[in-house]
Amino acid sequence: MRILIQRVERASVAIGGTVRSQIGAGLLVLLGVGTDDTESDADFLAGKLVRLRIFDDEAGVMNLDVRQTGGEVLVVSQFTLMASTRKGNRPSYIQAAPEAFSRPLYERFTARVAELLGREVPTGEFGADMQVESVNDGPVTIWMDSHAY
Repeated sequence: MRILIQRVERASVAIGGTVRSQIGAGLLVLLGVGTDDTESDADFLAGKLVRLRIFDDEAGVMNLDVRQTGGEVLVVSQFTLMASTRKGNRPSYIQAAPEAFSRPLYERFTARVAELLGREVPTGEFGADMQVESVNDGPVTIWMDSHAY
């Protein structure tokens, strides 16, 4: 399982021109599920995400996590994070899990983040053509892969 995390001033996701979800300061998380991912991958990355100290403390040092700042989290599914560009110029998505497998893990990840934060986590719409807007803060962008640990 892979997540791309962006510290944002604000972010939103729209479908067909209608805003589905939006957040203020916090984290925009793009999530890709692979064919070999499990519930433990979702739980592991959810825990890492909420404990990730990438917000500034009073001394201007990245030492606070999203819980400590009261920040929000927006999770958007993105199968293209599983792309392989090893051969040729056209990405292969063979490592991306099919919807029947990936949707439950996406939902588990989101539910686990909500549980750890103690509040609802807005999302995109799984499988939809979405327009995601964000204002990256920093910029701070971090990539995590549950199989790289």
